[in-house]
Amino acid sequence: MDQEEGLKALDNIVTQFNTYEDFLDSQITTVDLYYLEDETLARQLVELGYRGTGERVKREDFEARKAAIEISRLAERAQQKTLTSAGKDLQDNFLMALAMREEDNRNGKLSLNQQETDAAHTLKKQLASVIFIRDRNSYGQEISGYIDYAHRLKTEDFEVYFSGKKRLLPRTTDISFYNWDADIAVCNSSPNYQVIADNPDGLLFRYKRDRKLLNVDPKAQPGDNSTRIPIPTELYIQAVIFDHISRRKT
Repeated sequence: MDQEEGLKALDNIVTQFNTYEDFLDSQITTVDLYYLEDETLARQLVELGYRGTGERVKREDFEARKAAIEISRLAERAQQKTLTSAGKDLQDNFLMALAMREEDNRNGKLSLNQQETDAAHTLKKQLASVIFIRDRNSYGQEISGYIDYAHRLKTEDFEVYFSGKKRLLPRTTDISFYNWDADIAVCNSSPNYQVIADNPDGLLFRYKRDRKLLNVDPKAQPGDNSTRIPIPTELYIQAVIFDHISRRKT
């Protein structure tokens, strides 16, 4: 049995039994109890590998895996609670579009629709959205830029945006920023996207997970597994969301 198969077998045991003692008891037969006449001794023999009807599992391995699964479960529940768009009364199309994409960008997983479920067991899909915004800053200067949505979600609290307390605007720390009045242009690669600024045909972003290119030129195709969606909004002069879906075999 290789390491991966062994881990799967251990996971099956850990999820089946609440405690290590419950697992030991499952390995004890009525014949064992008849001859040993001591349940504690029978458990010890199973734990040492001298008796038992199945795979031997060490106590420390069982308890460590049990704790890891519980931590993962709690982390997943906590992650679900951190959706800052949940319960918000969203009136603008742009905020609603962000809310639709928050969970997938935050969790690094893509919610599969009915047509995609057939391939779900062989493909791991991840949504990585890039937000383009053009508007004016607090000084009245026209600015525009491209925002790595998943990265921003991990580095700041979006509650202020979904609640309407602040407007989401591009910054000099985003993957692309341009101040039209001050003629300031800045590009930064993010954990998800590599910026290709010297392309003669325009700005490109390379998604690091699958190495696919995202072309943000409105006159060009956005690229493989990518879509360009203009968002009608009253909050900005212009807003566009690029959705890139990474597909990797598992």
